[in-house]
Amino acid sequence: MDLIYTLEQTDQIAAQLVRNYAAHPVWVFQAPMGAGKTTLIVAIGKALGIQQAMSSPTFSIMNEYEVKGKLIYHMDWYRLESAAEARQAGVEAAMEEADLSLVEWPEKAPNLVPEHAVVFNIEFIDPDQRRIYTNQ
Repeated sequence: MDLIYTLEQTDQIAAQLVRNYAAHPVWVFQAPMGAGKTTLIVAIGKALGIQQAMSSPTFSIMNEYEVKGKLIYHMDWYRLESAAEARQAGVEAAMEEADLSLVEWPEKAPNLVPEHAVVFNIEFIDPDQRRIYTNQ
C-alpha cells in the first residue's frame, strides 16, 4: 500500500487500514514528530468502534481499550530509553495478550517489534498532506 491523503481523509484511511490489515495483531507507525501518528491511531480506534476518548500515551507508555470483546493497546515508546525499559513497562507482555497493538516510535525498542508486525511509514508532504506506505 502506498497512498497520499489529506488530513480531511484521515478517517477514510483509518477505515481502509482496519479493513485491509485486521488480521495482523501488531501495527507499528514510523514517522517524524508531528506527522500525524497519534491522529491516525485515534481515527483507527474510531474505525474499530472505540467509544471513549483516545489520547497519546506518551507519559503512560500504553493505553488499554476494549471494544467488541477485543483488547487493544495504543503504545507510545518515545520516552523509552531501551528494550529493557520497554520490557519493564510491560509492552512485550501487552503485545502478546492484545488482539491489536498500535505502536508509535517503534525505533526506540526495535528488538521488541515482532517480525510479523505491519510497519506503516508516514511522511509529511505539506501541512495538509501525508504519504503512508507499508511493508505488507
